[in-house]
Amino acid sequence: MTEFISDLPSEDPKAPPKSARRRAREFVLQGLYQWRVGGADEASIEAYAPEMEGFAKADREFFVGTLRGVIGQREVLVGHITSHIDRPFSELSPIEACVMMLGSFEMINHPETPYRVIINEAIELAKAFGGTDGHKYVNGVLDKIAAVVRPDEVTARKKGK
Repeated sequence: MTEFISDLPSEDPKAPPKSARRRAREFVLQGLYQWRVGGADEASIEAYAPEMEGFAKADREFFVGTLRGVIGQREVLVGHITSHIDRPFSELSPIEACVMMLGSFEMINHPETPYRVIINEAIELAKAFGGTDGHKYVNGVLDKIAAVVRPDEVTARKKGK
């Protein structure tokens, strides 16, 4: 099996510790990257991820559910993303594509998590793993998706400002 993206970014000793869910998102992103770029299947990703440094501090249930969910719902997720991008989905950087699939999946399937939290987490992933300005693109696309899949929450937030 080919390696994942890279080692996880080292933690800033001055930053607050990462939550188990944030860590899980990092591993989901790496797994999705391996799936999209390396052709790995869910089973091999799920078997390999726990061997990676730091996985013990991740929310394993969230990791497995989200990895399986994104892969299982990929066509729906790509449909949401495609309607808000300026190029074919296949031309997106693999990191940006995977981050947007992860963010879209969470917005659709985890209504208990505020959409702004999901977008902020996606931005942090794009900054840590993606290109220089990829996080701006991810932010814009996920904002548009939120308006479609969570219209009441987006409207309420805008009224509250």
